[in-house]
Amino acid sequence: MAWPQNYDPFHNTVVSTAVASIPILVLLGLLALGRLKSWTAAGIGLCTAMVVAIWGFGMPIPAAAGAALYGAGFGLFPVGWIIVNVLFLHELTVKSGCFSVIRQQLAEFAPDPRIQAILVAFCFGAFVEGVAGFGAPVAITAALMVQLGFSPLQASGLSLIANTAPVAFGSLGIPIVTLHQVTGLDTLKLSSMAGRELPLFSAIIPAWIVLAMGGFRALRDVWLTAATAGVVFGIVQFIVSNFHGPWLVDSAAAVASMTGVIFVQKWARSGKRVENRHLVFPHQQHEIPKQPMSRAKAWLPWILLTAVILVWGAQPSKAFLDGISSPQFPVPALNRAVQRMPPVVSAPKEEVVEFRLNWLSATGTGVLLAGLVTGAALRITPRQMLRTWGQTAYSLRGSFLTIAGMMALGNVTKYSGADATLGLALSKTGVFYPLFGTLLGWVGVALTGSDTASNVLFGSLQRITAEQLGLSPYLMTSANSTGGVMGKMIDAQSIVIAGVATRSPGIEPKILRFVFFHSVILVVLMGLWITLLAYWPPIHWLVVR
Repeated sequence: MAWPQNYDPFHNTVVSTAVASIPILVLLGLLALGRLKSWTAAGIGLCTAMVVAIWGFGMPIPAAAGAALYGAGFGLFPVGWIIVNVLFLHELTVKSGCFSVIRQQLAEFAPDPRIQAILVAFCFGAFVEGVAGFGAPVAITAALMVQLGFSPLQASGLSLIANTAPVAFGSLGIPIVTLHQVTGLDTLKLSSMAGRELPLFSAIIPAWIVLAMGGFRALRDVWLTAATAGVVFGIVQFIVSNFHGPWLVDSAAAVASMTGVIFVQKWARSGKRVENRHLVFPHQQHEIPKQPMSRAKAWLPWILLTAVILVWGAQPSKAFLDGISSPQFPVPALNRAVQRMPPVVSAPKEEVVEFRLNWLSATGTGVLLAGLVTGAALRITPRQMLRTWGQTAYSLRGSFLTIAGMMALGNVTKYSGADATLGLALSKTGVFYPLFGTLLGWVGVALTGSDTASNVLFGSLQRITAEQLGLSPYLMTSANSTGGVMGKMIDAQSIVIAGVATRSPGIEPKILRFVFFHSVILVVLMGLWITLLAYWPPIHWLVVR
C-alpha cells in the first residue's frame, strides 16, 4: 500500500514549514559560507533531507532511499551527460584554435564586452534554451564567455541571469505543455498567459545584465543595443506565444533579438550612431592575434551544434529515436510507493516513478554527435577525441558528485512532501496570493532546478487555490512558471553547471552570492506584476479566462 504524504506532520503549520525548510537552509548556508567543497555541502544537505523526510515527515526508509537514488541517477543522466559532452565540444574548439578566431571576430564586430554579453549570454543562450534546456544554455554560454575573456565569476553570473526570460518556453515549450498535463488547462491559453506575463521582463533582462557588469555607467553607452535586444525579444515572445503556441517561442525570439543587435551594431559602426565609448573591464582581453584558420570554419562547431540540437529537439526526431531505444525502469521502493494527497492534488494519486534511459534522444547525445562531427571536420583523430573526452569526464568527477547530491536532495524533498508543505504555507496568504503564488514557483525551481519540475509540483495546487480565491487559474498556473524562471539562477544544479563549465571548482559560493539578490528582486517584481494583473481593472483584459 502506498504511503500517503502528510503535509502537516507536527499538527502545527509553522513548525511543519520550519522543519521542511531545514535541508534548503543547510545547503544554501553551506554554499554561501564557501568553506566546504561543493560535493561535501551537497552530501550534508542530502543527509539532512533524509533525516527530515524519515523522522520529520514519516517517510518510509526504503522510499527515501529510492528517492535519493532516483535523484542521483537523474543528476548523472541527463544532466551530467549534457555537461560532459558540451565541455568535450568546448575542448575540441579550444585545441583546434576555433575559439581564438571567434574571439578575434567578436573583438572586431563587437569589441565591447557588454555587447558580447548580450549576444552570447542573452541571445544565443535563449536560442539554446529553446531547443535544449536542462542546463545546456548555461554550460555553453558560460564556457563561451570565459574564452572571450570574461572572468569565470562574471561568465557564470551573467549566463545565469540571462537564462531567465526564455526558461518558461524552454525545450520546445515543455514547461507549458507540462502545465497542461498536470492542470488540464488549455495549452494555447496557458501559452498566451505566460506570453503576457514575461515580455515586460524579457525587455529589461539585457539591460539588467549590463547593470550587473558595471552599474548605470556601464549601461549609459550601450542602452540602445540592450533595449533593442530585450524589446525585440519581448515582442516576438508575445506574438508567437499568443498566436502560435509555446513550441517555437524562444527560437523565434532569440533569432529576432540577435538580428536586432547585429543591425544596431552595424548602424553604430556606419557612423550614424556611436555607442562604443568603451568601458574597460580588467579581465577582458582586447588584443587578440589573427589566426590562420578561416572565419567560416571557426564557427563550424557552433553551427553544427545548433543544427543538431534543432533536429534532436524536434518532437518527430525524439519519437523516432525513442522508438529505437528508450528503456524505462521502475525505481525500486519508490515507484507507486508514495501517494500525493489533497489539496496538492484534487484526489489521492500514487506517484509513478520510472527512470527513463532515453540515451538516443537525449540532448547530451546530440551534443556528443556534434562534437564527433566537429572533430572529424577539424581533422582530429579518433584517438585524440577519445582521449579528450576521457580527460574531460575525469576532470568533472567532483562535479558529478555534486550534481548527483543536489538532485538527490531535491527528490527526497519532493517525495517526502516537504516541498508541498512549503507551497501550502505560501498558498494561505489570501489577497496577497498572486505575489506569494509567484514566489511558490520560484521556490519550486530553486528546489528542483527545473521550471518543468516546479510546474509538476505546484501546477495543480496553483489551479485549486486560484479557483478558491476567485482568480483566473490561467493567471496563477502561468505565474508558477514565469515566477519560477527567476529561481533558475539560484538553484544548486544551475550554479554547479556554471562552475563546471567555467572550469572553476569551488566557485559556487561566489556565484550564489553574485546572483542571489538579482533573483530575489526579479521574482518580487514579477509577483507585483502578477498582482496588478489580478486586481488592477485597466489591465484585466490581459488576463486569460
